[in-house]
Amino acid sequence: MNKIAKIRENRLIQQKGRCCYCQQPMWANNPAKFARKHRISGKQARFLQATAEHLTPRSEGGKDRKANIAAACWFCNTRRHRAKQALSPDLYRRKVQKRMAGGKWHGLRLGYSASPPAGGRGSETWELAP
Repeated sequence: MNKIAKIRENRLIQQKGRCCYCQQPMWANNPAKFARKHRISGKQARFLQATAEHLTPRSEGGKDRKANIAAACWFCNTRRHRAKQALSPDLYRRKVQKRMAGGKWHGLRLGYSASPPAGGRGSETWELAP
């Protein structure tokens, strides 16, 4: 397992298996088992694959370090970085949670919670434990 994968696994555990943006459960190793458990299709399960999200993008000088990586589902991670200028993690999380509360985003609700991600300190601050 490479360095980023190890950090992602650690963050996945710290975040109690939930995406730092949409708060949906994620999987790291067995998409078929995850899909069966949550009664969703394999295609839907792929949206919730755990990825290493660089809070400061590499394109902006972000490093492959624990302090700069959170676990995010594939859907949230790829959408954040599609914009010419990615939103800050705080602004992006607010956008995602607003869309989730309105019944939008990726369309999956496998235990939605608007609580801040584990390791964070309230809804206005984005900081993961070291």
